[in-house]
Amino acid sequence: MKLALYSVAMLAFLNFSCTDKSTLEKSTTELTDKKSMIKTEDLSYGINGVTHRSFAAYKTDSEGPLPVVFVLPEWWGLNDYVKNRAKQLAELGYYAVAVDYYGDGKVVETPEEAQKLSSHFYKIPIDARRMFDAAKNKVIIAENADHTRMAIVGYCFGGAQALNMGRTYNDFKGVVSFHGNLTTGIRAKNNKVKYLVLNGAADTLVPQEEIANYKKEMDSAKIDYKFVNYLDALHAFTNPEATATGKKFNIPVAYNKAADEKSWNEMKAFLAGVLK
Repeated sequence: MKLALYSVAMLAFLNFSCTDKSTLEKSTTELTDKKSMIKTEDLSYGINGVTHRSFAAYKTDSEGPLPVVFVLPEWWGLNDYVKNRAKQLAELGYYAVAVDYYGDGKVVETPEEAQKLSSHFYKIPIDARRMFDAAKNKVIIAENADHTRMAIVGYCFGGAQALNMGRTYNDFKGVVSFHGNLTTGIRAKNNKVKYLVLNGAADTLVPQEEIANYKKEMDSAKIDYKFVNYLDALHAFTNPEATATGKKFNIPVAYNKAADEKSWNEMKAFLAGVLK
């Protein structure tokens, strides 16, 4: 989406910045299910004097290092939704990392605050890369992570940034965007990264012109991508809290259970293919 369109409602759904003062704070929780143990921990590092705490989740009973999936959040920050997505990916056998863009694991409560913080990374995209670099550098040295097999999954703002990171780096096998904007400020290039774009057909924040331009750009660059539209799905269709959020703030977002489940299955098949 053109930068100008991100201004009010558009920027309302997106989020990202980086340096490296490495100290891994292993902590927190171990969640048990019937088959395995999931461990979660903070990957802690400093950026411009602020401590960032990205959230890692992985199975402790797996043999050898695990393929890595970065999870880029909605503009709300490092909330329970994105952490739960990381845990779900861990259940699938990945070393999953939800990236902390705002610092201190910050979560925002209003669209106004979220827009103020997330818009920075559209205006200054090099800060988006620095933010991602810092998290990536922590993962590369993590004992349980296989940095030769990495992918990125992003939601809304995180979906747009996932597309950009795929265009920026050569060492990712695949990128998945859930209801993210498609015009992101960095042009597509054929670096062998594969893309899966999962879009809501009723999403007014990703208009048909933007979709057409995205496809034209990807086709021109001869990039391997798949674009899936889900009938009747609005922006943020994978987030169970989206309907209540849309009503509270009068913004066009809503949960769609069918689209959520279908898109998750698309993602699972895609990741299994690119990270095998």
